[in-house]
Amino acid sequence: MSQLNKQVIFITGASSGMGKDAALQLIKEGHIVYGAARRVQQMEDLTKAGGHALPLDVTDENSVKKAVDTIIKNEGRIDVLVNNAGYAVYGAVEDTTLDDARRQYEVNIFGLAAVTKAVLPHMREQHSGKIINISSMGGKMYTPMGAWYHSTKHALEGWSDCLRLELKPFGIDVVIVEPGIIKTEFADVMHQPLLDRSGSGPYAKMANAVAGATEKSYAKGQSSSPEVITRLLSKIVRSRKPKTRYAAGKFAKPMMWIRKYLGDRIFDAVVMSQVK
Repeated sequence: MSQLNKQVIFITGASSGMGKDAALQLIKEGHIVYGAARRVQQMEDLTKAGGHALPLDVTDENSVKKAVDTIIKNEGRIDVLVNNAGYAVYGAVEDTTLDDARRQYEVNIFGLAAVTKAVLPHMREQHSGKIINISSMGGKMYTPMGAWYHSTKHALEGWSDCLRLELKPFGIDVVIVEPGIIKTEFADVMHQPLLDRSGSGPYAKMANAVAGATEKSYAKGQSSSPEVITRLLSKIVRSRKPKTRYAAGKFAKPMMWIRKYLGDRIFDAVVMSQVK
């Protein structure tokens, strides 16, 4: 790769799943890649591949500043920010504590915003850059037991749209990626806490049905490989004029189409048919 095409890429949530897979591929393509996550020990393969691993807690502004300052000190610029860090809180609204709900927003929205705000002055100064926000098909639709998670992704969609308009005069692109069902740690992280919150009591029947349907959806053959999103991110990085949104992965496009064009009642029936 020529120096003109080589880009400095900062990826949050790079210790597993889509973040790690994308980081490894972008390193292979010749880019300068900084993967960041709390679990630094799980990013040793990034450094062995020629990338860089940084400790990062997106909910800690000092941690965010230190990570961004390190990249700027070493490289002098950041060309692409991939906001990938995030997780899902599932459980009935009544059963989910507000502390858990706040934590969901601290990571998925305010942590993402903190990283973006730290990177923006450098992108404005260079009058170029791409900010790629990993949303979800869940940012355009909904499922029972997922009110707090879905609401953060709905918020991210609107936040990104506003940011895109604000940054257009500075030559900075804002791109939203909406993955479908991808084989990652997502289901493992949300499954047991969902049952702990709502697996007994008035919402038990629905909670257990959602847990079972989620487990089935993420089983082998029922979910897409992270490579689907990696290929998309590689395409966006290379693009001179990327689209504002991309959707990819199992069920993403059909489910969002049903939600958009067939209305709430039909979508409700489709979703609930999967959790009986």
